[in-house]
Amino acid sequence: MTSTEPELATGVHREVADVHGVPASALVAEAAHPRAVIVALHGGATTSTYFDHPGHPRLSLLRTAATAGFTVIALDRPGYGSSAGHEERMRTPRQRTDFAFAAVDAFLEGRDKGLGLFLWAHSAGCELTIRMASDPRGAGLLGVELAGMGRTHHPRVLTAMEEWRNDPARTRPNLRSALWDPPHVYPPDVYGGRGIGATSPSYEGRRESWQEEFARLAARVPVPVHLTLAEYEQVWMNGPEGLADLAAMFTAAPRLVLHEQAGAGHNTSVSRTALAYHLRVLAFVEECALGVPALPAERGRGDG
Repeated sequence: MTSTEPELATGVHREVADVHGVPASALVAEAAHPRAVIVALHGGATTSTYFDHPGHPRLSLLRTAATAGFTVIALDRPGYGSSAGHEERMRTPRQRTDFAFAAVDAFLEGRDKGLGLFLWAHSAGCELTIRMASDPRGAGLLGVELAGMGRTHHPRVLTAMEEWRNDPARTRPNLRSALWDPPHVYPPDVYGGRGIGATSPSYEGRRESWQEEFARLAARVPVPVHLTLAEYEQVWMNGPEGLADLAAMFTAAPRLVLHEQAGAGHNTSVSRTALAYHLRVLAFVEECALGVPALPAERGRGDG
């Protein structure tokens, strides 16, 4: 059962659903007769507002996608939004994956799903998305978009991250400047996470060998995958080399499209070119909904 809160702005409202006694929250933009449903999963230290920044409707994935005929459910990931404070129920990856599947089911109840479900993730949200897409319950997905996630850290942060992992006494490096540089690619009132910041749950930032598990799970994703890295990405290795390295893990994907988003920083959905980014991936969602087959030379290519 879900409850609906007052509309935040035209076409976007917040809903809360009960998931086995834990409240799950989401921003929702609903199309009357949706082509498909997009479930959007934000990154770290923010909430679903990442996909609908206050005061910047042109940057909003929810508004753009709904106008194009897609329903969007921007889920507050486990430990964020209404589920903050319930971390004891979400300590393990399996618990968080189960919570996300159950939350999606709750928000979809009674809704027209169109031609199916597509997962769209940013940064730390890509971990949960990979777990969902590689799970048997995700086999029927239309496809997946992963943005702001790489296989190898950018030289700017690589040394600091390696030292942190090898020395338990160290605190996690502060990546804020790498996450938000350069300033000119963001509106002034967005730069630094203004208007969308949130406290991260305790499970994020632990020393887990995620990169090895990422490669193992990526190889089990059986649906089309779209990968995006920003032109000015400074957390992960970007450019053709970074995209190709990331793409090499998705060996089971029937279709794989790579894209470098021009004029964007790590946070692609709130960069000045967010509209261009959203339209490009929405075209991929439409192709997935129509079952467009892969081109012979498509796997591993960069299109940006």
